[in-house]
Amino acid sequence: MTARGLIIAAPQSGAGKTTITLALLAVLRRRGMTVSAAKAGPDYIDPAFHAAAVTGAVVNLDSWAMPDALIDTLAARAAGSSGIFVIEGVMGLFDGAATSAGRRGATADLAAHFALPVVLVLDVARQAQSAAAIARGFAAHDPAVKIAGVILNRTASERHRALAADAISAVGLPIFGALPRDAALTLPERHLGLVQAAEHANLTALIERLAATAERGFDLDAIIAAATPLTLDARHNGQPSFLPPPGQRIALAQDRAFSFVYPHVAEAWRRAGAEIFPFSPLADEAPPEHADSCWLPGGYPELYAEALTAAQNFAHGLRRFAQTRPVHGECGGYMVLGRSIEDSAGRQHAMAGLLAHSTSFAKRKLHLGYRAARLLSDGALGAKGALVRGHEFHYASLTAPGDDAPFAELSDSEGQALGKAGGRRGRVSGTFFHAIASGEL
Repeated sequence: MTARGLIIAAPQSGAGKTTITLALLAVLRRRGMTVSAAKAGPDYIDPAFHAAAVTGAVVNLDSWAMPDALIDTLAARAAGSSGIFVIEGVMGLFDGAATSAGRRGATADLAAHFALPVVLVLDVARQAQSAAAIARGFAAHDPAVKIAGVILNRTASERHRALAADAISAVGLPIFGALPRDAALTLPERHLGLVQAAEHANLTALIERLAATAERGFDLDAIIAAATPLTLDARHNGQPSFLPPPGQRIALAQDRAFSFVYPHVAEAWRRAGAEIFPFSPLADEAPPEHADSCWLPGGYPELYAEALTAAQNFAHGLRRFAQTRPVHGECGGYMVLGRSIEDSAGRQHAMAGLLAHSTSFAKRKLHLGYRAARLLSDGALGAKGALVRGHEFHYASLTAPGDDAPFAELSDSEGQALGKAGGRRGRVSGTFFHAIASGEL
């Protein structure tokens, strides 16, 4: 392992971690370095932006859902022989589940696990010298987490930057640079996070602007010098707990409505010998007939409900497929397997009807959190009784639960029972739950 690494983190969500991470990845590549990246926590969207700025796999690393062996395996594969390995954090640096340190899903867990330094991103749009108090507190909070330096985000002027930077330097923390407040450098958002990378016609130009701005505003020599070797603990042995493939030849829905597939899950399927055959429901494509299983991942079916209703070749082909082979849907895929989706305007759109529930995006409620799922039957995620760890993140709600048999028994991050969830009928199963890894930690 030759890679050196660091972690980009912040005191809270919305501070601009992804923008700063993209800027750093892009400017390091512009310097001729081989760069690799990962995302802390359960997030489908940010890694796609990272992938546009680097070459190679971009994975998620999650200390709640993944055992140490899986975290180390994924980090080693992602970092490979790159010159620098950058992990973007999730939420605030120390935010996570109310469980034991090292198992919270927090960015700080990964910093301690890999002994990697943290570059703290501070959004100073509404403060100046007060940023020093925040930086000092974060630096002193946990001896196992080293704050190597600070990048200021959304500075309003050179004077504003200097006020904040001088105050932070006075408490003994290096300033690694700043990005100005600039709408041209902003990534647009919507209800599940950033607008997906594939939907940006000008993403390459945006990354180039970020690289040019970082070249002027970042102390790249100091950032590179702060990175430390990525070391993996030899005690972290055992099985990585990858999810088993749902079949030998997997029909995988892939388009703007179905895009939430964790890279490590698909890669594990391939390494287990499975073949993946993408198809697009939005293009009215049916699951390939030569496949022996079908997987409908999460995404944004609520934004494309009308188009999905009109995709009758997809619907008929999916129903025909389900008569003889297993079909599984996660979150958005689960919604499409139901009878109907109500969009944000209150309009009903007929879906596949392979499961009996109906969902609504008009009656929005945030469902967010880690989940442990005990499977209630043999199926796409494993054998009956198996434990699968993952998460939920959706605003859609069940408006009619239907009468299908439940898919799994759920508990939250602290082990509190949440009851039975999802549905299964014949060869079809689905759940709002996104699977990350299998087995006990």
